[in-house]
Amino acid sequence: MRDTGLRLLGRRDHSRLELRRKLSRRGHDDDVVRAVLDRFREAGYLDDAKFARSVVRRRASARGPRAIASELAALGIDRAAADAALAEFGPDEQLRSAIRLAERVYARRDSDQPLAYRDLLDLVGPKLLRRGFPETIVRQACRTVLDNPDQAPPTAI
Repeated sequence: MRDTGLRLLGRRDHSRLELRRKLSRRGHDDDVVRAVLDRFREAGYLDDAKFARSVVRRRASARGPRAIASELAALGIDRAAADAALAEFGPDEQLRSAIRLAERVYARRDSDQPLAYRDLLDLVGPKLLRRGFPETIVRQACRTVLDNPDQAPPTAI
């Protein structure tokens, strides 16, 4: 079982809960799994804080802090570690990510006619909110896209 755990960790980082679930699903005894996970943590192979930072870095380009926090909770990351990892994804980074996503949506629309702020907010806002961005970031991203329409990427042919 130790080899299985190391093989899983060799592919990518896992949270403690995630690795425990995978090892338990393979039929390993829960007490043995916990002992092995403790040894992995002591050896530095299993670090939920490092894993949380990794998830935030990977997801930050397409998701907002609320969605990432929800994902971290589902992966068994405690609130303190999740908050520390999300602190690195500050408002400026959130705004940059939201602007990139808003520009893509703006560029894919069918019309060449410019949109009013409210129309763009109606088009882009729900998508960004579902991706976990705060309302203030959504509004700023829409305003930025309208203020700089030339920076929006060209529509795909």
